[in-house]
Amino acid sequence: MGMQNIYSVGQVNAYIKNMFTQDFVLKHIYVKGEVSNCKYHTSGHIYFSLKDQSGTVACVMFAGSRKGLAFRLANGQQVVVLGNVNVYERDGKYQLYANEIILDGAGLLYEKFEALKKELEEMGMFSSEYKQPIRKYIRKLGIVTAPTGAAIRDIMNIAYRRNPYIQLVLYPALVQGAQAAGSIAKGIRLLDDYGVDTIIAGRGGGSIEDLWAFNEPLVARTIFECNTPVISAVGHETDTTIADFVADMRAPTPSAAAELAVDDMRIIQEQLWQYQGTLNRAMSSRLQVCRTRLDQYQVKLNFLSPENQIREKRQILIEKEERLLNLMEKKLTDRRHRLMIYIEKLKGLSPLEKLNQGYAYISNEKNRKVTGISQVEKGDLLRVYVADGCLLTKVTGKERSKSYE
Repeated sequence: MGMQNIYSVGQVNAYIKNMFTQDFVLKHIYVKGEVSNCKYHTSGHIYFSLKDQSGTVACVMFAGSRKGLAFRLANGQQVVVLGNVNVYERDGKYQLYANEIILDGAGLLYEKFEALKKELEEMGMFSSEYKQPIRKYIRKLGIVTAPTGAAIRDIMNIAYRRNPYIQLVLYPALVQGAQAAGSIAKGIRLLDDYGVDTIIAGRGGGSIEDLWAFNEPLVARTIFECNTPVISAVGHETDTTIADFVADMRAPTPSAAAELAVDDMRIIQEQLWQYQGTLNRAMSSRLQVCRTRLDQYQVKLNFLSPENQIREKRQILIEKEERLLNLMEKKLTDRRHRLMIYIEKLKGLSPLEKLNQGYAYISNEKNRKVTGISQVEKGDLLRVYVADGCLLTKVTGKERSKSYE
């Protein structure tokens, strides 16, 4: 071997670095692996390793690239690192210089979900002003979900329990896989054209990969443009999809969606009975008030009626007539009593009464009353009146009473 083939360490490292630099693949490469030996340096740089079952590669993310990391890096995470592979000449080691780090699998989808959510939100598709109120007392409920599984069974059970008369229209959609978004969108459009009152679009819970069809822009636009109110029912409480933000109402589960869409006839019936009872009580009370008022008017009318007035005046006249008769009778009785007294007095003064008692009335020829012997002379003719007639007598003598001597 000649001496001209001997190279310094620096030359070798520089040559290798140049090879890495010229390699197109290594300039922009995605490397997938598990994080280990993760250290956050005080300078802001992050040093870590990526490993899998076959080996390890050293990695560094400089502080200036930290905007490409949306979470806190930790050992054991499965990540995908976007960066370039180059040689650190001082140590003669190659390493991966990271520009962006994303979580593998679900992490990729989650970042895609966040980006789409932000984009649609900026477009105004989540605005409350575009959301329609969920209709009450519906007759026709449209359902876009898988024809088998817990979701459709739960919706059917709850809907029929709450309203046995409701009509359910199912569009059997694919809810998972590459064709699912198109199938869900088609189902929503068909049910909207068919003319149901409310549409439930959803499925049971699952991983973010399982639910991804409900995060697709096609489904979001279809829900947004649908004229029929749409209730999204995807997964459980913790699962939220783009469809949930666009829909007119979000339900945490298909069961909850059925309860929101279908009014409970038992509660409505109970309310109707309560209203009926309230109405009956109000009517009874009103009728009682009206009856009482009518009775008062009847009494007043009876009192003020001409017939009653005539009857009352007649009664007053009868009472006055009786009073007048009583007063007249009393007056007559009083006058009779006084007359009897006067009669008795007159009897005592009556000449006839005196005559009847044996006394006599004497008059002279000139019809003058004779009361004493001095008024007559012997030989005068006198008339002596007795009870049954008159005696013509002649005075033959006079004799004075001893009581007058």
